[in-house]
Amino acid sequence: MESWVGAAAQLELTVTDADTAQAIGSGDVPVLATPRVLALAEAATVRALARHLATGATTVGSRVELEHTAPTVVGRTVIAHARLTKVDGRRLTFEVAVRDGETTVAQVRVERVLVDRQRFLAAAFGTAS
Repeated sequence: MESWVGAAAQLELTVTDADTAQAIGSGDVPVLATPRVLALAEAATVRALARHLATGATTVGSRVELEHTAPTVVGRTVIAHARLTKVDGRRLTFEVAVRDGETTVAQVRVERVLVDRQRFLAAAFGTAS
């Protein structure tokens, strides 16, 4: 997995009314909601790993640090750039920058853990033996 360091991906989102703090309930202003920024950042990390994971493997989020520093209004497009920066056993750490043009609107550190999908689901649904 050490060879995965540097794996990267990006995703873009054109902000709609449904993505705002007002719509999500995380605030009362019509700008991109922080929870939506987080979802975009996590989705970019998942995309960065997509070609690396063996059949039956997946990753799950375990820790996030997010600094949302600038508002983005409806109609603007943000791009989340995710890059895997560290592998520690099954723990994978990503740095994600979310930008609106030249403006960085958020910096996110996402930690994900590599798991066996079947075992994880069995434990989640109480069917593990």
